[in-house]
Amino acid sequence: MNNPMVLFEIDEAIATIRLNDGDRMNPLGDELIEGLLGAVGKARDDRRVRALILAGEGRGFCVGADLARYRELIDHPNPDRTLGQYVGELMAQLNPVVQALNELPVPVVCAINGVAAGGGVGLALAGDLVIAAKSSYFYLPFFPALGAVPDVGITWALPRAIGRARALGLALTGHKLPAKTAQEWGMIWACVEDEQLGVESVRTARQLAAMPHHAILEARAIFAAAERNTLCQQLDLERSRQMEMVDGESFAEGVRAFSTRRAPAFPGR
Repeated sequence: MNNPMVLFEIDEAIATIRLNDGDRMNPLGDELIEGLLGAVGKARDDRRVRALILAGEGRGFCVGADLARYRELIDHPNPDRTLGQYVGELMAQLNPVVQALNELPVPVVCAINGVAAGGGVGLALAGDLVIAAKSSYFYLPFFPALGAVPDVGITWALPRAIGRARALGLALTGHKLPAKTAQEWGMIWACVEDEQLGVESVRTARQLAAMPHHAILEARAIFAAAERNTLCQQLDLERSRQMEMVDGESFAEGVRAFSTRRAPAFPGR
């Protein structure tokens, strides 16, 4: 992969994707989005990878839309393509990134430093676990500052994380949500001291990488089903999935490990 806007590396089954336009706090422009989709695909296809960390270089995780580019297009309009058409094409590239992260066959840890704003919030919420530095915050400028709607999956993910009232309130007021409050509201997994963000993200990714390889797909599916099922339907689903899981190789290894007081050694994907 050769895209300077996105860095990719693998270290002992942990893949790390870093947004690398740090001087501008990683706005979501064409090149960065292209590189991000390619990096996620690389993590998906490399069977050595058992967990993924998504992080941003520089002073912020991601500020969302590249408004400097939008300003250029507003001041110098293209008669053959409106700004709306350009943004639509951009979202057609970015939305598959969110889908790919949600469907990745390994756990995704998002490490948030500085600001996650606009579409950067949606990108963060596409992870399975979000860990944020204490000084970081989340900001939705769409309605109050721009007269636009939240995108990158925010209107789907945020109400599910913190409830409709808080999600709508953040969207309408443009209130900057500190990482500590985001943790208290259940929006993110953990808020850590700034200097511990990298260490804690890697530690968490390694813990998740040690799970059975199919666990993250099962977890996503069963918790998603719970949001639409009745209790009886969910109980039936739990029963059917459990019957299949306990007949698998991973469950047998887990039971043997527990009975002999050792850490389980689950096979890779």
